[in-house]
Parts: sequence; structure tokens; C-alpha cells
Amino acid sequence: MASIKVKFRPSTVADHEGTIYYQIIHERKVRQLLSDYKVFPTEWDESRSMVTTTQKSERKSFILSIRERIRWDVERLTKIDRKLDANGLSYTADDVIEEFNRYSDEYSLFNYMESIIAKLKQNGKVRTSETYKSTLNSFKKFLANQASEDDYRENEDIMLDCLTSEIMESYEAWHHKRGVAPNTISFYTRILRAVYNRAVEDGIIENRNPFRKVYTGVDKTVKRALPLPVIKKIKALDLSLNASLGFARDMFLMSFCLRGMSFIDMAFLKKTDLKNGYVTYRRRKTGQKLIIEWTKEMQMILDKYPKNESDYLLPIIRNPGINERCTYRNVGYNINHNLKTIAGMVGVTIPLTLYVARHSWASAAKAKGIPLSVISEGMGHDSETTTQIYLASLDTSVVDKANSIILKSL
Repeated sequence: MASIKVKFRPSTVADHEGTIYYQIIHERKVRQLLSDYKVFPTEWDESRSMVTTTQKSERKSFILSIRERIRWDVERLTKIDRKLDANGLSYTADDVIEEFNRYSDEYSLFNYMESIIAKLKQNGKVRTSETYKSTLNSFKKFLANQASEDDYRENEDIMLDCLTSEIMESYEAWHHKRGVAPNTISFYTRILRAVYNRAVEDGIIENRNPFRKVYTGVDKTVKRALPLPVIKKIKALDLSLNASLGFARDMFLMSFCLRGMSFIDMAFLKKTDLKNGYVTYRRRKTGQKLIIEWTKEMQMILDKYPKNESDYLLPIIRNPGINERCTYRNVGYNINHNLKTIAGMVGVTIPLTLYVARHSWASAAKAKGIPLSVISEGMGHDSETTTQIYLASLDTSVVDKANSIILKSL
């Protein structure tokens, strides 16, 4: 087994910070591993081989963070040494340092997530890779925000085994302070947990359950569905003088007519997907194949946009092959923005988005007495449980009416 000690090398310039390094001794050979941590001589306790600070020090938070990172480094070096020793093969102090540096390059959170993102893209899971990238960017902003000039550097990485429950609690609190919705915070946290669990399964780290104190569930969402009379009002609006509002309304209605088809699936529908009076496609999210009868209501909407020379059925992606996913996202953003204006025109108070069309179709189907299994199949859900999550937040008026009848019978 190797001997691992924390050392301090003072600067050759007076009143300048010195460098923390690790001394690794194995089979009488001494090697040094420099760290990036720098402290003043007054902040180093030689007897304890550790950085030190006082309650009144302006650099207290910085020193405490350095102390924590030193502990992580020593723990990782010890773990590497034990692993090499357990293999039963001869090794040197240089091998310990090489493995430490390799681990730092490959198994930092940023690098590990980037490798997962690349694999997801290779496997055709582009949308999932985008959610992982969004989560990574969010966590990078959190780390950058956490520190002062004396603390973390901009975009500094963090090792996978350095994720603690304290860090995750701080990440959750940071989002709360910025007014981020609980379900969005939980979404980011669940992705980070998935990454962490994959690292545990790969044998890279030991599971310390850093997510045990943060919320990773899904809160019941506010009512997102519109009743049919309101959808009829939206359909009846005269938007002939505003092409942007008219297009937003038409895409909302098209989603509703197509059994609540998600916008990404609408955007990438091909003209060849429409044959013999039916649209056949596979959901981007689940890969499930769906067949929808093409109706006169759908054709009436499509007829409003005859100038569409692309291979796509709907006039969403007008320049195929040129930043298609970026185009679809931008068009979706503009539609949702314009739907807010339309909502005000018909007196709708809930945030009106394309997603509301999907909920509204499920709600309308439920109101017509269509069985849950049929609604689930129509929406392309992989289970009725998913459909129940949709319906659970939709139509509470039915329950209210039942309750009124009960109370009148008292």
C-alpha cells in the first residue's frame, strides 16, 4: 500500500500563495501530485497537514471548500491505491497518479454527461440528449453562481463522487430562489440522478445517495384542458388580418384534430405519411406506431397553406435539411407566444400552449364516455397510467357536480 500525505509548498515570492500538493510514497519511491489549490502560509497548519481558517476570515468559505476538495482527492487516491493493490500486480506511485489523472479526465460530471449525451445522439435519441444537455448547462450555471472570485472558477467541473446531498440541496434551493417550478427542478434532478446511478452501475463510484433529501417526484399539474365550447370559440375567431395568430390557431386545432398529436410529431410528418385517407407515423418519444384517419377538418386546415414545396405535410419546417430541429423549436416558441394572445381574446386564463391541445383531446374523449384504454391507445401512451396522469388534473367539475348532488341529499 502507498503512503499518501498532503503537503504545502510556499511561494518563492513573499506574501504570495503557496501550492497544495500530494506526496505519494510506494516501495520507497516518492512522487508528487500538484493540485490547483493555492493558500497563504497563514492558512496552512503543518501539524495537521491541512488548511485552516478563522471565523472572521474573509476567505473562510474558500478555505472550507478547499478543505473539502482535499478530502475528496485523498479519498480518491486511497481508493485507487487499494484497487491497484487488490489486483495483486506490481504497481508504482506513478501508476497511482496516472490513474488519478485519468479518472479526473473521464469521470468528472461534465465529461461523463457529455459522453452519455454523445451516445444518446448516436443511438438516435436526439430529444433525450437535448434534455441531458439542458440539465448539464443548468448545473454548470449553478456551480458558477455558487462561487465568488476566491471560490470556484468559472465552469469548473466536479467529480462524480463529489456529488453530495448538501450540493444537491443547494442546487434545489438555487432553483427555488430563481422562481423555477417544482416539476422543472425535479426534472433536472431526476436526470442528474440517472447519470449518477449509471456511474454506480458502471462501478465508477459508490452510491452515497446524494439525492435522498431533494424532491424527485412529479406534482399534480394545474388544469390544462379546454372544454369543447372554448375550442369552438378559438376556431370561430376571425384572424384573417393577422397571419401569425391564424397560423398558431390552426396548428393548435390541427394538434387537437390529430388526437392531441405532439408538436414534434406534427412538424416531422411527411406527405408520404398520408395515404388512402390515413396518417401513419411513429411517436418520436416512444417509437409507437399510430394510425389516424384523415378528416375533412384536418384537410380544411391544410388547404389554407397550399404553398408548401417541402416533403413535410404541414407548413412548419419550410427548409428541409437546414437546422430542422432548431426551426421546429423556434416555430413552436412563436406559436405558443401567439397562443397567449389568442387566450386573451376568448377569455382563457390558463397558459395556452400547444400542449393544451393534447390535454384537451383527452378531456373531451373522457367527457364523451370513451374508455380509458381507448384514450390511451389514441394518444400513443405506453400505459394507461400515463393517461391517468393526464386526466387526473383535467376535469374536476365532474367531481364537484357529484359532490353537489350528495350534499343536496343531506
